[in-house]
Amino acid sequence: MGIVRILGLMLIVAGTVFLATAYRATDSFVERATQKVTGRYSDRTQRDLAIGGAGVVGGVLLLALGGGRRRR
Repeated sequence: MGIVRILGLMLIVAGTVFLATAYRATDSFVERATQKVTGRYSDRTQRDLAIGGAGVVGGVLLLALGGGRRRR
């Protein structure tokens, strides 16, 4: 397994952790109150959701496309 694929796996794991913590944060009392008043999540929660999603997508792309050149 090449370094690019290992990096892809690490990105998937880190992105999943960000998504899980951000998703749990959306259910908190303060976050629900903020959403009722403003109609959207707080900036920090939105940022964590975006970072998590980008990490998972980037990791999947690295796994799928990375390390295409092999030694013989």
